[in-house]
Amino acid sequence: VFPRPSSANFEVYAKKYLPKTTWDFFAAGADDGTTRDDNILAYKRIRFRPRVLRDVSVMDIRTKLLGTEISFPVGIAPTGFHQLACPDGEKSTARAMNVCYIASTYSTSSLEEISAAAPGGFQWFQLYIHRNRMVSKKLVQQAEALGFQGLVLTADLPYTGKRRDDVRNGFRLPPHMSLKNLEGAFEGDDRSEYGLPPNSLDPSINWNDIHWLQSLTHLPIIVKGILTKEDAELAVRHGAQGIIVSNHGGRQLDGGPATIDALVEVVEAVQGRVEVYLDGGIRKGSDVLKALALGAKCVFIGRPALWGLAYKGEEGLQDVLRILRDEFRLSMALTGKHFAGCFQRVMQRVCMQ
Repeated sequence: VFPRPSSANFEVYAKKYLPKTTWDFFAAGADDGTTRDDNILAYKRIRFRPRVLRDVSVMDIRTKLLGTEISFPVGIAPTGFHQLACPDGEKSTARAMNVCYIASTYSTSSLEEISAAAPGGFQWFQLYIHRNRMVSKKLVQQAEALGFQGLVLTADLPYTGKRRDDVRNGFRLPPHMSLKNLEGAFEGDDRSEYGLPPNSLDPSINWNDIHWLQSLTHLPIIVKGILTKEDAELAVRHGAQGIIVSNHGGRQLDGGPATIDALVEVVEAVQGRVEVYLDGGIRKGSDVLKALALGAKCVFIGRPALWGLAYKGEEGLQDVLRILRDEFRLSMALTGKHFAGCFQRVMQRVCMQ
């Protein structure tokens, strides 16, 4: 369909064909959208230092996340409401090629449905901690029982950021959709636009809650939302086994750093004690390579996955992943790298005036 396919083609399609309120919900950032936009722009300020005559006739783009092999170092970040993008929702997402899919607490398919859609798939579960801790406890234990292999604690959402487009549009989850993982959890309470009671998230969460989660599960805990060396060090100290450098796609605090700009600081702070991943702003295979060269073990895509789902469901998402995979392999070859699992820093920053 697309003459020169790239992930940008899918974004153009999604903007044209999705309802405006749905597009705005997926695409918008907090406040002015400065951080959302800088997530993408920051990659354009990074330059390669390519090496030549390196024999790249054989390429190995596989890597491992906490010991589990994936086909290339791109996974699917936790995003909510996939049924807004395609009827099969998160079930289509779960069936993507051999990558890590982080299923959201706010999925429109249940954990059981996601697990059944891709038996034996590599799936982590993303958790928001609610004021009713029994709700969160049940979800954690359910995810482990269903075979999810990691628990991703989102740490940057004690309150929901101000997303002006959602306010302006009066965004509401359509009545035929629901947050399947939370059905029946808040009976009798009023509902906000996301189908939850207002202020249902627990703003008192703190580093000690990692130990509480460790008491509930044997799953490795990955903390998502780290942007500073101080918080990276605290995550390691409190037993996290992975860190996702993330600013929530620019949907929480506007004015924070782009994730690729925060990555080096976090990587240097942890000194290899835990694996470091990144989301935010990945649009091309060369972006993936830049993140790996600066110390990430893997990157996770959010909006590009949704654009693929909007285009043609599972098949559209597979197309997006294949494009990123092929672009990543080509970028590796053209910079003289042949093994994705063994990166050293080959980058230098060039600030564009």
